[in-house]
Amino acid sequence: MNLHDLLQARERDGNPIRVGLIGAGRFGTMFLAQARNTPGIHVAAIADINVARAQQALKLVDWPADAVTDDLDSALATGATAVLPEAAPLFTDAIDLVVEATGNPIVGTSHALTAFDAGQHVIMVTVEADAVVGPALARRAADRGLVYSMAYGDQPALIMELVDWARTSGFHVVCAGKGTKYLEHYHEMNPDNVWEHWEFSKELTDSGQLNPNMHTAFRDGTKAAIEMAAVANAAGLAPSDEGLTFTPGDVEQIATICRPRDAGGVLAHEGSVDVMSSVTREGEWIPHNTQEGVFVVVKATNDYVSGCFSEYPWHADPTKQYAALFRPYHYIGLELGVSIANAVLRGIPTGAPKGFSADVVATAKKDLAAGDVLDGEGGYAVWGKLISARASVERGALPIALAHHVELRRDVPKGTVVTWDDVQLDEGAFGRVLELRRETERLLAQP
Repeated sequence: MNLHDLLQARERDGNPIRVGLIGAGRFGTMFLAQARNTPGIHVAAIADINVARAQQALKLVDWPADAVTDDLDSALATGATAVLPEAAPLFTDAIDLVVEATGNPIVGTSHALTAFDAGQHVIMVTVEADAVVGPALARRAADRGLVYSMAYGDQPALIMELVDWARTSGFHVVCAGKGTKYLEHYHEMNPDNVWEHWEFSKELTDSGQLNPNMHTAFRDGTKAAIEMAAVANAAGLAPSDEGLTFTPGDVEQIATICRPRDAGGVLAHEGSVDVMSSVTREGEWIPHNTQEGVFVVVKATNDYVSGCFSEYPWHADPTKQYAALFRPYHYIGLELGVSIANAVLRGIPTGAPKGFSADVVATAKKDLAAGDVLDGEGGYAVWGKLISARASVERGALPIALAHHVELRRDVPKGTVVTWDDVQLDEGAFGRVLELRRETERLLAQP
């Protein structure tokens, strides 16, 4: 790839890539842990509404205290890092690239648009924003000659790397996906009972270090749906309108499970996305499972290739017509430098939406009544289900990213998709997201 050589050249020339990080949470902290070890990258500024959290993040990763300031001009001049309470100062042509890691799709979308106006590339860690308006954001960036990219280290970008490898090698992608832990009743999970479904110690869960809403979304199916929507929109793959299957299985079974139904698998069609579960439907742990990993399933192009699937450790299905490539890990923010280097040095993303083929829609966790207020992903009211973009638009489904602080006009039974007509929407509360959402939906009408 030679990215490291290119970064070293920037370091030698005294012209490092200047990065602005918005959001010093888990992902941001993991990125910071590696950033000072990477030549040619200068984290010029970190913006977080909780300045103390950003300062603590730097302390956790052994950032030198004398390399931290509260003045951006000083940071740019000396190679230090400015810690700021707001993002606005980061939107300057003195900073090459912005890493958006707030986790808030409304705020994240606004940050991306402002960065484009300032001529900056954007790495969108906030995949919730990518899932709801990513296709429109990618077009806005391209119109300005800028890069809008998934974050390498998170699973969607790693899946896209496998998809690109497969297609560059001449393979047809049958399925792209990941592993997670799933049981059907997880769709009813809420922040009050979330820790019953994780393996954390009580000491840790009582410490306040973990976000119950975030971990609810990780388990109730929402996060998986959001990530696979991002993959589908970037890879041109089409999800099933029945949602993800979360079929239990181990690594050797990936290609057997993630193949079309008429071939003995679970997919409604080839060219799809899916997620496998690391536990059986009874909750028993499956050895050598797919949790934390990502995969792509490809199809043999002829009998010779099928024979190769037999001869090499390809995780093939019994027919040797389908085989899986599996990456068993993702290192989240520790790997983000790959996206930064690709965006600035090569002008290419590590995955970006090319169309609108998948959507994540708000689905009732319980019987909801008129007057109830939806609380978005990881809450008490709804979870996010993956369906095709066309089905979403035809049904008038409400995207999960917009199911925050909106009041229901009428009752919605458990398991039912919430529609735009079901809610009282204050358009002013969503900034420019609604504008970009409508722009995204119009892509369906284009050839």
